[in-house]
Amino acid sequence: MTHPAPPRLVDSHCHLDFPDFDGELPAIIDRAVAAGVSSMVTICTKQRSVPQVRAIADAHAPVFWAAGTHPMSVATEPMASVDDLVALAAHPKFVGIGETGLDYHYTSETAEMQQDSLRIHIEAARRTGLPLIIHARAADDDMARILTDEYRAGAYDCVMHCFSSSAALGRAALDLGFYLSMSGIAAFPRSSDLREIFAAAPVDRILVETDAPYLAPPPHRGKRNEPAYVARTAAVGAETFGLSLSEFARQTSANFDRLFAKAAAWRAADAA
Repeated sequence: MTHPAPPRLVDSHCHLDFPDFDGELPAIIDRAVAAGVSSMVTICTKQRSVPQVRAIADAHAPVFWAAGTHPMSVATEPMASVDDLVALAAHPKFVGIGETGLDYHYTSETAEMQQDSLRIHIEAARRTGLPLIIHARAADDDMARILTDEYRAGAYDCVMHCFSSSAALGRAALDLGFYLSMSGIAAFPRSSDLREIFAAAPVDRILVETDAPYLAPPPHRGKRNEPAYVARTAAVGAETFGLSLSEFARQTSANFDRLFAKAAAWRAADAA
């Protein structure tokens, strides 16, 4: 008896260069593909990690990459410049700017530096036409203000990665035409309020991700996350929107292709 192929999914945000995956990366990627994950975007959070992250994307057809300076690292790592990010965008599988953003939960003392870095990344997103990838934690008011003010100064595309912030920040992002990404947090039993925020959003503005190796969804919670597990989060997302898994997978994959158009174009050319 043959089993139907799993629906096509995309893990829009993971960290395949992290030591959690050392020595296992080919198997990790194979398991993701077997689970229906056609594309993965691995995120470089420190400029010194660029060669390693780029090499992973070069070595594995389903893997794309993005890079930026993580907001929690602005005081300890070299801050990416606009020119740095624009130069990285020349790589054919470089598809996004970030992750960048604001994190006042752990690093509020560097708030001003984080805001400066965020604006640098926004300008790079404008210049390259690539989507901005936002990390937001405990900084909703400043995040909404900066994203809105900067958008008025010049349009750009954006995804709120691992969205788990307030309904107000979610609405502000959606009002700008941005996307919200569901991570394993949305699948946690106690995340009903967060699921309600997602359910109120247009389904054509939703992505799914793992943030692997972090935030594994049930039944893997507390263990190492990996891109294959995005299917678990997608199942919860489908239920949240009242769709079948295949419908939700098709919609979120189309959303990814629209936002990360460079990845979609590369995949189409590779298949030709």
